[in-house]
Amino acid sequence: MAKYNLKINGKIRPVDLDPSTPILWVLRDHLNMPGTKFGCGMAQCGACTIHLNGQAVRSCVLPVSAIGKQEITTIEGISANGDHPVQKAWLEHDVAQCGYCQSGQIMSAVALLKTMAAANRPNPSDADIDAAMSGNICRCGTYLRIKEAIKSAAGPLTETSDRPNGGTKK
Repeated sequence: MAKYNLKINGKIRPVDLDPSTPILWVLRDHLNMPGTKFGCGMAQCGACTIHLNGQAVRSCVLPVSAIGKQEITTIEGISANGDHPVQKAWLEHDVAQCGYCQSGQIMSAVALLKTMAAANRPNPSDADIDAAMSGNICRCGTYLRIKEAIKSAAGPLTETSDRPNGGTKK
């Protein structure tokens, strides 16, 4: 066992566990943060996507020992009220069907739009979206709605990118 002080959604969270424990299980089993989902356990489906220093990563294969002082953002940290522009667009475009992959899909979409905005390209092309979302599998096949939701969220995200939590009003 080893002790870690993880910065998750802006707060320091102490944990004491095996260094090889994947962050997915740290979040779900040790910190009671069930928003990040288990899908395949091999970083192939995207259900477990979180942000590590703003980059979308798969938490099911990322050991807690690899985190160090990097900041983790989970779906719970995107918006406490569900009012992030990407979350609102998901509802507007009726993206979710079963909903299982949605937290990972949203996390990948938020990372894409933040990267695009930082590069002064706030409106991603279909190719940009396809590349960023290619590792996220949706068994319900809502890919066209996902793409439309990302496009409609691009403007509001750019307008709110200077707010804490990527757009959540405080």
